[in-house]
Amino acid sequence: MTAAMLLLLLGLGTWQVHRLAWKDAILAQIAQAEAAPPVALPVSPGASMPEPFTKVAVTGRLLRDRSALYGAEVRDTPTGSDLGAHLIEPLQRDGAPPLLVDLCWVSMKPTQPVELPPDPVTIAGYVHPPNKPGLFSARDDVAGRRFYTLDPDAIGGALGLGHVAPFILIALGPPPPKGFPIPADHLPRPPNNHLQYAITWYGLAAALVVIFAVWARKAART
Repeated sequence: MTAAMLLLLLGLGTWQVHRLAWKDAILAQIAQAEAAPPVALPVSPGASMPEPFTKVAVTGRLLRDRSALYGAEVRDTPTGSDLGAHLIEPLQRDGAPPLLVDLCWVSMKPTQPVELPPDPVTIAGYVHPPNKPGLFSARDDVAGRRFYTLDPDAIGGALGLGHVAPFILIALGPPPPKGFPIPADHLPRPPNNHLQYAITWYGLAAALVVIFAVWARKAART
């Protein structure tokens, strides 16, 4: 039983070491992308999806009658804590399928203005790969255009857009002087706790060896 538990703990520790290397590579990719200027997004219909977190700039027309909301998030505002969501606007590009743009946070209070730039508009942001709903994901409200998973195919289909770009563009930029939406001001930084997890699993393995050695020594004496 001790040998089986030891193998399990060592396996979990080694898995976390591999996860640490994987997360370090992602964080390095994000840091490199954040330091680079936005690049023009190809508009050919067969263009492949850019690498996740790549900063791009794209020009087109916002399909304002096809907007949707994503998620639910409480933020502190000058008037207090507000419940809001992310505003999703389809961007129609010449010679390419529509691109769903997450213009980021808007307040759900109807008194707060939503100010969108006039068309044609150029939006800079970073590439967010598609997500798929998990077992415990909230169910999308298709009729109300409220979504809880960033799945461009599902959102685009619900908005009647047909084929859309296979990723979401998360808008970057300074906050507006007043009103909403409030774009992201930096790329995401996923937490990296895998070193602590690896130390924990390896520490438990070492403790198991010590406990077994004490027990075996005591058993040998009797």
